[in-house]
Amino acid sequence: QVQLVESGGGLVQTGGSLRLSCAVSGRTTSTYTMGWFRQAPGKEREFVAAISRSGGSTYYADSVKDRFTISRDNTKKTVYLQMNTLKPGDTAVYYCAARFGAVLSTTPNSYDSWGQGTQVTVSS
Repeated sequence: QVQLVESGGGLVQTGGSLRLSCAVSGRTTSTYTMGWFRQAPGKEREFVAAISRSGGSTYYADSVKDRFTISRDNTKKTVYLQMNTLKPGDTAVYYCAARFGAVLSTTPNSYDSWGQGTQVTVSS
């Protein structure tokens, strides 16, 4: 398994931007597909974005498509989530997750390791 630590959350106004980072330690980062999920109060954890081991393939939830961008730098062992045009509905705790293997997945239960989460709050 790997250990994941998110950073970069905070308070931002509607229309603003934030970039989340996920530092990965442990086994070779490039053997894991990576994902971002979020969970708002009283709601289930939901998929946001995923990226392949090489970074060549990405997949997004419809709600964030064209606003968020997932990327990774395997040399720095870091995964990023650039969030633009933020809306109050994006307010949630954002989690980084790692899944051993090549298949991108939107299902939380298919991921092997999770970070502790970082709070993102978008004010109206």
